[in-house]
Amino acid sequence: MSSALPPHAAFRSETFLRGHIRRTMAFYHPRCIDPAGGFFHYFKDDGRVYDTSHRHLVSSTRFVFNYATAALEFGDEDPGLRQAYLDAVHHGLTFLRERHLDPVSGGYFWTLRDGAPEDTTQHCYGAAFVLLAYAIALKAGVESCRGWMDAHWDLLETRYWEPDHGLYRDEATREWQFSDYRGQNANMHMCEAMLAAYEASGETRYLERALLLADHMTRRQAAQTEGLVWEHYDAQWRVDTDYHRDDPKHLFRPWGFQPGHQTEWAKLLLILHGHLREAGRGEAWLVPRAQELFDRSMEASWDGEYGGLVYGFAPESLRKDIAGPSLPDGRHFICDDDKYFWVQAESLACAARLAQATGDEVYWQWYDRLWEYAWAHMIDHVHGAWFRILDRRNRKYDEDKSPAGKTDYHTMGACHDVLSVLRAHD
Repeated sequence: MSSALPPHAAFRSETFLRGHIRRTMAFYHPRCIDPAGGFFHYFKDDGRVYDTSHRHLVSSTRFVFNYATAALEFGDEDPGLRQAYLDAVHHGLTFLRERHLDPVSGGYFWTLRDGAPEDTTQHCYGAAFVLLAYAIALKAGVESCRGWMDAHWDLLETRYWEPDHGLYRDEATREWQFSDYRGQNANMHMCEAMLAAYEASGETRYLERALLLADHMTRRQAAQTEGLVWEHYDAQWRVDTDYHRDDPKHLFRPWGFQPGHQTEWAKLLLILHGHLREAGRGEAWLVPRAQELFDRSMEASWDGEYGGLVYGFAPESLRKDIAGPSLPDGRHFICDDDKYFWVQAESLACAARLAQATGDEVYWQWYDRLWEYAWAHMIDHVHGAWFRILDRRNRKYDEDKSPAGKTDYHTMGACHDVLSVLRAHD
């Protein structure tokens, strides 16, 4: 956020992307490793840990993802670094199996305090990241994850899966009593995890489930809300436009359309397209649907004055007492104008994949525009990693860079995504 920004190579170069991953990893490694077990989850801008005792399932699993993907990317050129990263993967998996895994329910504790269960809610969102962690660790060579993935598939089938709707239900007590809430976010990340599980194992059940989730969420469910994916639903998977209407900026379940989730779904559709094409199968709707989700999100959420993508927008017909400027189309308004790091990261990764899938240069232009914004405002060029959230004018709210659940999984993941695009192009 300094006026004197460091120089960078072209954003489309492997050298730049790999260097950015290295610098981001250096913010966390090795200070995030708790010798007593697992990882520290709460970091100030300068890297100080401000809560040493709390653990969140999403961070615990995302750190495994970060270390496993870094081991895969850098291991061949630096065996010592690869071993350090793989040691951290094993360290994280041990904590996941010994502390987060609930021996009573068979699920996973949402949060821990001083190693003991704090919130025992069984969240499908968390279960998705457990599968993702196992899949990426298996891809990095941790063979024991194969059996854990099988057991986790069985848990998902018996507890979360709703065959009548073809989607996963969202949250339950430790005794597996489910609430009526249903959410797209858990299903989106489950789609992501299924794709990773397919890539790691080659088992087609994961690919088929990913396709089913993508079809139901981005076509059937989106048809209820003008072709975009709404966040919240009732037990019958009917859109719930009142959920968190009174708290539209809720951190984990905000109200309205989230541009970042539209582009994240678009990215998953493109990954699906690639895998199905490799398998000799065609799903003609995938690329056009991805384009529509991305294009509409950019049109609605790009801030032409201050740059970056805002967090949320919604139909004017649902406004009631929610404040926010109207969009030029006359049909939508901005309900949250903050700038979140993960929205920019997921969108630039999607732009690169769309450029590859369509050959349209406009998506590379979006890719460069998003990187330029992030480089100028969201990346901490002093200490490393990305700032978590800025206001519309790109000012920080606080010094909390990475509270529980963040870990720069989105930002480094986006770089890995783009690297795969560049290498496929070559």
